[in-house]
Amino acid sequence: MSAKNLVAGVDVGGTNIEVGLVDSHHRVIDRAKANTPTEGPDAVLSTIAELVSSFDADPVAVGVGIPGVVHDGDVLTVPNLSNWHEKVEIGDELGKSLGIPVALGNDANVGLLGEWLAGAADGADNVLGLWMGTGIGGALIIDGKPFNGSRGAAGEIGHVVVQERGALCGCGRRGCVEAYAGRRSMETAAADMVEAGRSTNLFDIRDDLGKTKITSKVWKKALDSGDELAVSLFDTAIDALGVAIGSTLNVLDLDLVVVGGGLAEKLGQDLADRIETATAPWVLQPNPDRRFAVSALGDDAGIVGAASLGRALL
Repeated sequence: MSAKNLVAGVDVGGTNIEVGLVDSHHRVIDRAKANTPTEGPDAVLSTIAELVSSFDADPVAVGVGIPGVVHDGDVLTVPNLSNWHEKVEIGDELGKSLGIPVALGNDANVGLLGEWLAGAADGADNVLGLWMGTGIGGALIIDGKPFNGSRGAAGEIGHVVVQERGALCGCGRRGCVEAYAGRRSMETAAADMVEAGRSTNLFDIRDDLGKTKITSKVWKKALDSGDELAVSLFDTAIDALGVAIGSTLNVLDLDLVVVGGGLAEKLGQDLADRIETATAPWVLQPNPDRRFAVSALGDDAGIVGAASLGRALL
């Protein structure tokens, strides 16, 4: 296998780190995956280096999507990874370890970038990317270009406040949409409700599947079975997303919303349709041409987008 045109794309999530070798046509030709370490940044960097080095072909550059605010090659905040408490120079550290150029971006930004290059947002000019995973990630395409803002924090729809003094979010504030719709927050809410006397099969399904967390697959099984608590929590999540997205559309007048992440992969276009329905009451100016679409690339969106950042260094 020739590595001349291959770039490694790295998608770091709260649960897994996924790495792919991507060719110049945005095709993923090889993949590797590992659990996301909880010990802190050094362990994450080590795992990324091991995964990139595991391929038969050596990539010529690496792009990394990280679930936090990224500015000038540094990770400023990472609310959904364990034991990250200060700024980390991932690009420099990983570049020294691998001996090739490394580019860094926010995970939701690179996910939408992947969809814009080769997926559901191909050809669109004004797009919101909504990534539903451990947390809620967001990204923007404005006037046909990725828009990251002045400090790399544009598009953070997961931290739009939908309830003043509401539920505690992983970022430390209250009432963020992520506090209602992020998988980690929903799992915490489910555990609290069970302790208060409610019943659910979520944790039994988790254990039966050999998982340590209530993953997207667990949520799908619980929702498909009509589990009352799971349905209630998910309804609350959809409602919160509707408020946040409606407000975002009122500000930016976008023509496409792409829904990605683990939950989107499991629930498909039905999830995007439910979010569209929940958004409609909060939109000031309806747009008959606006679409809500589920990610076309699935797990590969972040890999393809991250690889494009790495390729831009060459």
